[in-house]
Amino acid sequence: MQPIPETAVLSAYLAADDVIDHHDPLVRETAALLAEDTGSPHEYAEVAFEYVRDAIPHSFDSGDPRVSWRASDVLEQRNGICYAKSHALAALLRARGIPAGLCYQRLTEDDGSQPALHGLIALRLPGTDRWSRLDARGNRPGVDARFSLTTERLAFPVRPELGERDHPLVYAAPPAAVVACLRAARSSTGIVLPADLPDRS
Repeated sequence: MQPIPETAVLSAYLAADDVIDHHDPLVRETAALLAEDTGSPHEYAEVAFEYVRDAIPHSFDSGDPRVSWRASDVLEQRNGICYAKSHALAALLRARGIPAGLCYQRLTEDDGSQPALHGLIALRLPGTDRWSRLDARGNRPGVDARFSLTTERLAFPVRPELGERDHPLVYAAPPAAVVACLRAARSSTGIVLPADLPDRS
């Protein structure tokens, strides 16, 4: 699927805010450390992706009850669900001048029940005009997301026959429903994921 940016203003995908807080010292420090052994934006993007995918466990997999939603908190606590990990990856990319936004999928259980929204990111490397989606959720048996800017290697390819679908928009800031579900949760086991987003495509 070709992601569609919600705005043509590329600077919106480099901005810092309360969620994607790449102005935070910890985010800047982490980005600088990850960049040390890289020689290009492509190399840095891959290193940052693998760091968030592998070094920050998904809360549902690890059983960590803490709920993080701000990028700097995700990096400090080293935990988060898909939304939070996407916020962290977007912040690390923006910290090094790589435009990045947030994307979503509507996913279900294997029988089509319990629809929920899954979060990932899209980036656009400097000098290119292509947006590519990446999923730093974290691998586990049956999930094998990889860094690829040409052929998507996401954690969960959608199954339209079950009502699953990709939301094509690349959001410059996380939608209010996503932030609200994280901020309202008392623990990671109590997070109530929204089933969908308003269709603005």
